[in-house]
Amino acid sequence: MDNRGSSSETFGEITETWNPITGCLHNCVYCWARGYASRLASMGVKPYNTEGFKPAFAEWRLKQRLPRGRFFFVSDMGDMWGEWVPKKWIERVLGLLRSKFNSRFLFLTKNPGRYREFRAKFAQNMMLGATIETNRDYRLTKAPPPRERYEAMRSLDWKHKALVIEPILDFDDEFIDWIKEISPQMVYIGYDNYNNKLQEPQLSKTKLLVEELYGITDVRAKALRKAWYESQ
Repeated sequence: MDNRGSSSETFGEITETWNPITGCLHNCVYCWARGYASRLASMGVKPYNTEGFKPAFAEWRLKQRLPRGRFFFVSDMGDMWGEWVPKKWIERVLGLLRSKFNSRFLFLTKNPGRYREFRAKFAQNMMLGATIETNRDYRLTKAPPPRERYEAMRSLDWKHKALVIEPILDFDDEFIDWIKEISPQMVYIGYDNYNNKLQEPQLSKTKLLVEELYGITDVRAKALRKAWYESQ
């Protein structure tokens, strides 16, 4: 992986996932986790349930031993910052992770405006991330539109920020300006892996975006391929 824009302040590579809060009501058309959660529910795996992607608090996971010195993706099986998530759930998770100063934690959401509600409860071992797939509103999700997410991240007073541009959707020139204004430490970028026939940019356009990002941030490019409609 080419990390030409990497910084000495990078959190490193994600090594673990941990899901104290699961489920999501954004209903993104390309969501992989919803189907996976249904399969887990059919096998009786808790806290997943047969009621769609219903949010749940796996409180027992707060008692799990978390390995020291790792970089955790927190709640990759849901959006723990959705408006539907009770404040006390989030406070319980943050309270625990503030004490895990030897480990690092990535949060990711399509509702980054809610970070402001908990600004005083974050610690420097936490990276606050947002998924912003494009600057256009394709209405593929019930989450706040891309511009609202961008404005929330741009105004977020926090040093450790990350962006996930995945699955990447076709974008306009202002998209790179959005990213620069947010000033993330890390940017993950990649195409859809699940054959959803999304409104993807051509690979050449994505490569130009990636090249422009190098030098201003730590770029984690993966699953870069031709758009589904391009000749193979």
